[in-house]
Parts: sequence; structure tokens; C-alpha cells
Amino acid sequence: MARIYNFSAGPSALPEAVLRQARDEMLEWQASGMSVMEMSHRGKHFSNIAEQLEVDLRELMAIPDNYKVLFLQGGATGQFSFIPLNLLRGKTKACYINTGAWSEKAIKDGGRFCEVVVSASSESEKFTTIPAVAEWQIEPDAAYLHYTSNETIHGVEFPFIPDAQGLPLVSDMSSNILSRKVDVSQFGLIYAGTQKNMGPAGVTVVIVRDDLIGETDSRLPDVFNYAVQAKNQSMLNTPATYNWYLVGLVLKWLKSAGGVGAIEAVNIRKAASLYDAIDRSSLYSNPVQTEFRSRMNVPFILSDASLDKEFLSQAEANGFAELKGHRSVGGMRASIYNAMPEEGVKALIEFMAEFERTRA
Repeated sequence: MARIYNFSAGPSALPEAVLRQARDEMLEWQASGMSVMEMSHRGKHFSNIAEQLEVDLRELMAIPDNYKVLFLQGGATGQFSFIPLNLLRGKTKACYINTGAWSEKAIKDGGRFCEVVVSASSESEKFTTIPAVAEWQIEPDAAYLHYTSNETIHGVEFPFIPDAQGLPLVSDMSSNILSRKVDVSQFGLIYAGTQKNMGPAGVTVVIVRDDLIGETDSRLPDVFNYAVQAKNQSMLNTPATYNWYLVGLVLKWLKSAGGVGAIEAVNIRKAASLYDAIDRSSLYSNPVQTEFRSRMNVPFILSDASLDKEFLSQAEANGFAELKGHRSVGGMRASIYNAMPEEGVKALIEFMAEFERTRA
């Protein structure tokens, strides 16, 4: 078997050790006589899996006791609507920072349920930077301040936690959760789809402070009501049981690798080496302001766009997959999430250098 280096933005590569364990446990989980995907979500076997899943995530992120941890469905995209319905709590407006495509989607969907105040935007800079904090206009009577911590399409990442000026801070961390340390206590709510750093698609993690839930919009179905799901251990409806199990395996893998601090150090090295190779090149370039470059998603363009198809074809022939940039921005993109080993980034850099040498 020859596995490729998968640079997909999501669903993304999973740790090989996790895939091997899932393979070994496919027919039977720990002498239960059945596969995880056959288990009742109410039974003792799956209860053990679910309980450990939350314990491990709390440990990895140092989640305080006054936060609920929910494992839901509907993706981060679903949360664009469910967040205002859960968190407005009688208020009529919410503030958003616009730094790219996913921010724009959150703003659009949030606007269905409240007045959205765009407190800052980098659209005029083609989403290649983070708006200067001094220029942010945050409304004190808003329900919360929302931002996307990492924009997968444009490759822009916040290197700091914003000051919400007294508002609950809400963050979409779908593409960089568990890749760097964060102080959860500074947030009102963190949410993330699992298909980047945490597991396969199909699970959405919501970490929400106790005092923010319970006063919801009457239009909100119970299945998306944070308070109701918290009371039911995220099992008001049948959850994506096998996906929960796989997320749990990824968390155990991360713990065995030294935790979030250890993987952050690896991510810093991976990103630094790839950006350095791009910056030293005359063929490749990255448009993002240096201090806001993403550690997870590295977009780059070729100075001669006529070489794009050849680059992608040669990359695939050499075992590098999913390097084509998003259709809205073009070019290339290497997503180097936690599961991408350093040797994968090193091999990509060597390929890029050889491609440039032979085209010089």
C-alpha cells in the first residue's frame, strides 16, 4: 500500500495510526462482540466512548468546568444560524469581523436572525490581512462578537485572541482547533467542524459557557438548542456514533504526541519551512501579510499561471494530492493540519524546488 501526501483543506488527512486502529477495531471493539457503528448510543459500551471523548477534549484544551462541551451535527455552517438563535437572548444585533469567505457566510446566515454589525473587514485588501484593531467598531449593546480564527480559503489566521470589549467572544475554529494553545476562558463560545484537525466529517464541537445558554429564540428546534443538548449529553437525537469514536481516537493520538503544545511546535516548524521556501522562490509567492499567515492553510500562486495545470499534474504523479487552490481564488493551496507529518511538508518543498529548477 502506498499512501499519498494529502493536502486537502477538508475533509483532510487523518493520522495513519488512527486509521490503523480503526481498521483493527472495525469488526469488534474491545471484546464487545460488535463494531462501534452497531452499538446503541444508550448502551454501556458507547457510553464509555462518549464519556472519554469529552474527558480527553477537556484535558487537551484545558476547558474550565463552567463550559459545556457538545458534539452536534449540521457542521460549522449550521452553527452560523444556531449561534444567534441560542445567544441573542433578547438582543437584536451581533458584531462580526469579516476576514474571508467563511466570515462572509457566517455574516450572511447570522443576518437572517438579527442585525449584523460588521465591526471590521479586510475585504478591500482582498482578505490578505487582519483589520487593524484600532479601527474595529464594536457595538456595546450587541449580543456577541464573532470572528473566524483561521480562513481556509484565503490563508489568513489570527495570531491573537481579540478583545471583545465586554461582549461574549464567539469563534469559528473549524480549521485550527487543537493546532495551537488557546485560553478557552476568554471565549463565550468556540465551535468547529471536526474534518480538519479532529477527525472525519460529521461531528461539530461546540464549547459554550454555562451562563450563555438557556434563553433561546422560540424558532430554535430542541435538537439545536445548546441547553437541551447539554442536558441530554448531546444525545437528544441519535448522534454520529462512529464519527464520535474516530474523533476520540484522534484525541488519544494527539495526547500520545504530547498534546496541543507539542503539536503547535511542529505546526510552527512546518509552516515556517514552507513559507520560507515560497519566499525564497522566484516562481511561487504568497499574498498574505506575513504576521497573519495561516499555519494551517498555505495558498501560493505561480508567477506564470500557464504552468498551473502542469504543476498539479506533476504533483499528483509524485504523490501530492489536493493542492489546487479554492475555485474562488485560484492558484495552489497546501493544507498542513496536525496529521500532516513534517516529512510530507519537506517532500513538498523538494518537489516545488525541482519543478522550479526544471522550468527556469
